[in-house]
Amino acid sequence: MLRIMLIDDHPVVRAGLRAVLDSFGDITVVAEASDGTADVPGDVDLVVSDIQMPGASGIDLTRRLTAAGGPPVLILTTYDTQADVVAAVEAGAMGYLLKDAPEEELHDAVLRAARRERALSPQVANVLAERVMRPDEALSAREIELLQALQTGASNREIAEQLFISQATVKTHLIHIYAKLGVDNRTAAVEAARQRRII
Repeated sequence: MLRIMLIDDHPVVRAGLRAVLDSFGDITVVAEASDGTADVPGDVDLVVSDIQMPGASGIDLTRRLTAAGGPPVLILTTYDTQADVVAAVEAGAMGYLLKDAPEEELHDAVLRAARRERALSPQVANVLAERVMRPDEALSAREIELLQALQTGASNREIAEQLFISQATVKTHLIHIYAKLGVDNRTAAVEAARQRRII
């Protein structure tokens, strides 16, 4: 019997997921939490976590568990932007599934992620494939971070402080971002990134 911990800040979502997972027969939910700061019991085989939560995010949780040699993590979320997908995979997530996935797909993803095999929904696999197929246009993780800061209206100085880099480095990143997105200003960069589901 596969032992699962569910982490999601919505109690109703957790209850629904628990019901679905417990119905499979070869899976049992043994623990729950509402954010990524939770302690994970030592007997858990897999953590199924959302990304955006108050407190620590699913990305933070994944990094922590990966660094500690803890159980694998399957991200189950509604967020399918390149920024979220890349951050989750780079943090060490074994799987990334969207919440509208069919039950059979969820079952398969849980079993595969628990065996430490990659389990990606088709949409997420497409996001990563797009990044690989067009490497010249693919934004780096740092460039995506900068874009996320840009969309909040932060100035170059504020972005530099947030990312612990110089303002000159911010300007260099902006030049690269504009070139990759085919734009010539901050507003157009943010709009293009949103249209392409990068942020």
